[in-house]
Amino acid sequence: MKMCMPPIGTMESLTGFVLAGIQHSSGGPIGRFPGVEDAPHSDGVVVASHGGTSRFRPQRHSPTVGANCRCLFDDTVLECLRSSLATTLSSFAPLAGKLVHLKDTGDVGSSCSATDGVRFVVAESDADIRRLSGDEEYDISVLRLLVPEVDMSELPVRVLAVQVTRLDGGMGMALGVTVHHAVADGRSLWAFVEAWATACRGDTPAAATPTFDRSLVKLPRGDELAREVLRKFAPNLPLATLPMPTTGETIRPFTRVRAFTLEKQDIELLKKRIIHLSESNGVYLLSHPLSTFAAIAGLAWTCFVRCKQFSGDDDVLFFFFADARRRLDPPVDEAYTGSCLTGCLARLPARELQADHALVAAASAVQDEVCKMAKDPVAGLDFVTPLLTIDMDRLMHVSGSPGFKAYEVADFGWGRPRWTENARMNDDGHVVLMRAN
Repeated sequence: MKMCMPPIGTMESLTGFVLAGIQHSSGGPIGRFPGVEDAPHSDGVVVASHGGTSRFRPQRHSPTVGANCRCLFDDTVLECLRSSLATTLSSFAPLAGKLVHLKDTGDVGSSCSATDGVRFVVAESDADIRRLSGDEEYDISVLRLLVPEVDMSELPVRVLAVQVTRLDGGMGMALGVTVHHAVADGRSLWAFVEAWATACRGDTPAAATPTFDRSLVKLPRGDELAREVLRKFAPNLPLATLPMPTTGETIRPFTRVRAFTLEKQDIELLKKRIIHLSESNGVYLLSHPLSTFAAIAGLAWTCFVRCKQFSGDDDVLFFFFADARRRLDPPVDEAYTGSCLTGCLARLPARELQADHALVAAASAVQDEVCKMAKDPVAGLDFVTPLLTIDMDRLMHVSGSPGFKAYEVADFGWGRPRWTENARMNDDGHVVLMRAN
């Protein structure tokens, strides 16, 4: 199957998520962080199964406390993960394929056949799970080793890869998933994870059948617009690298990562705080009811500015993706499982983000961009061009969504994951949002 790739999605966008099911020993020292090693004979390819059912019905594992627990990571669990993955791929066939360059037209297509499959890696590490799963700074270099590497610099390139890592002598397991965003955005990724987890548990799958039919995404000027934006994303195909910023600034590598959890009551207090600041300062910037996303984004944006040394006249930018499915005319069918994103870019002078009403200004600017996107979702498709002309040090980028129920959908039969992280955050100033456990 081959199809023209529309621009809603990126050519150099790879996401790696780590899902971990945990068993703890009772005490003991905090371990060190060595590299992850592939177990002997651990690398294989899972081919889509069209038989309809998994050969193994797993036993549901409950998290256990004890010094000698090893049941979470054994051959039965591995085989169940493999076989249920094969079953799931029969409904998510493009994820088992490759992105290819179609020389005749210059397009990029998704190519999948009965012989295609997903790389499935089994690895081991004695990294201590407690040092990776808390709301504290953790070793990002080790976290990255828990997701499979996929070279996406030149087409053809695999769309999906999976890695299962035994942690801390079997006291925990990490399931790493790497997916290319040109084929699946965040919503589609979690739909796939949910379907895989359902198959692994042996439960009845959802009635809705996913479809990757991109003809469901109706764009003005159709393929012409797709090709136009594709040339800006990847002007040197089959090389799939993005063009460099004209400012000479490169993407800044980050050095530290930390997770922060906002409980429901924290979010409600944050919203009330923003509304109170608006009223008490006489700054009525909120033209719409305050959304959870705008409130959290506003908080993150103002924190970003506090960490930097900007002059008051410096423009500080806030970029985020938005799901365009319901915003397009006509709306995209709910069964569509692919990539359907558009870009939003808010901009404020630093003085506004440093003032007493900074939270109000930030949340309002974000919410205004969401409203603009709702009115004209196509306007943000070419988000690459404006990003190439700005100082990267003044850019903050948010991905993910509070609507992604990662902990709820990723129960593979031994309970919800203890933690879920994006292991491939792109640069300094990048924040990932996800619904907490």
